[in-house]
Amino acid sequence: MIPAEFDYVRAGSVDEAVSSLRESGEDAKIMAGGQSLIPLLRLRLAYPSVVVDVGRVAEMRGVREDGDHLVIGAMTTHYEVIHDPLVRAHAGLLVEATETVADPAVRHRGTFGGALSHADPAGDLPAVAVALGAEFVIAGSDGRRTVPAADFFVDYLQTAVEPDELLVEVRVPKLGAGWGYRYEKFHRVAQSWAIVGVAAAVRRENGSIAEARVALTNMGATPIRASGVEAALTGAATDAIGTAAERAAEGTQAPSDLNGKADYREHLARVLTRRAVMAAAGVS
Repeated sequence: MIPAEFDYVRAGSVDEAVSSLRESGEDAKIMAGGQSLIPLLRLRLAYPSVVVDVGRVAEMRGVREDGDHLVIGAMTTHYEVIHDPLVRAHAGLLVEATETVADPAVRHRGTFGGALSHADPAGDLPAVAVALGAEFVIAGSDGRRTVPAADFFVDYLQTAVEPDELLVEVRVPKLGAGWGYRYEKFHRVAQSWAIVGVAAAVRRENGSIAEARVALTNMGATPIRASGVEAALTGAATDAIGTAAERAAEGTQAPSDLNGKADYREHLARVLTRRAVMAAAGVS
C-alpha cells in the first residue's frame, strides 16, 4: 500500500529534531531506522502529518563508557551493538538478545533506540533493558531527563516519551565479575517475534545465587520483571532454580492470540525461565 501524505524533515541535530517535533504538534513521528515505522505507514496504521528523520544525527550514534555504565546512542544499529567490543565485554546479555532480532538485513538498518521506543511487548530488547536496570535519556523542549527502564514502558506500544521528545541514548549498567546471563526465546519460525522470551542475569557467590535479574518478553502489555523468581533465587542454592522458575507467571497478564493462549504462554514462561536461569548460573 501507499502511505498517506506527510511532510518530511531531515534533522541534523537533536535540537533540530526537538524543534521540529514541537512545531509539528502531536501528529509528528520520529523515524530512526524505519524498520517499524515504514510498515505502519504503508499499512496506514500510522498517518502522521510530519515524519522527522534522525538518521543523520551523529551525536545519537555509538557506544562509550561512563564509569560503571555503557552509554549507547539511540541511533546505533543492532549490528553495531552486537559487534561493539564494549557491549560484548560488559553487556553480553544485550548481545545475545540483539542477535535474535529479526534478520541480518533488519539488524543492519534497525536501531537500538528505535526498537525500544517502538515498545512492542513481543520485542526482545525491552525485557533486557528492564532486567539490566537501564536508564533512558530523553531530550525535549525543556532539556534532557532520565527515566528508568521500569518507568519507560507505559503500555502497549507506549513509552514515557512525550510527543515533543525523542530518545537520545540509553545508559546500561555494566555486568561485572561473577555475572552470568542468558536470553531464551521461543518463536514459531526463525526471525519471527517472540511468543515468550526470558532475559536472565545471575551473580553467584560462594556457591549460591547472590543476585538474580529476570524479565519477561510478551507476557503482558509491557516487559515484566519476574520479581517472584528473583526473590526465590536470592541467597538460594542452584538446586532451587526449578522451584523458583515456577513463579515466573506470577503477576503477568499473558495475551491470547493465534500464536498461543495465555495458559500456554504461562507454561512457556516457567520453562524458559528455568532454562535461562540455569544457563546464567552455569548449571548444566
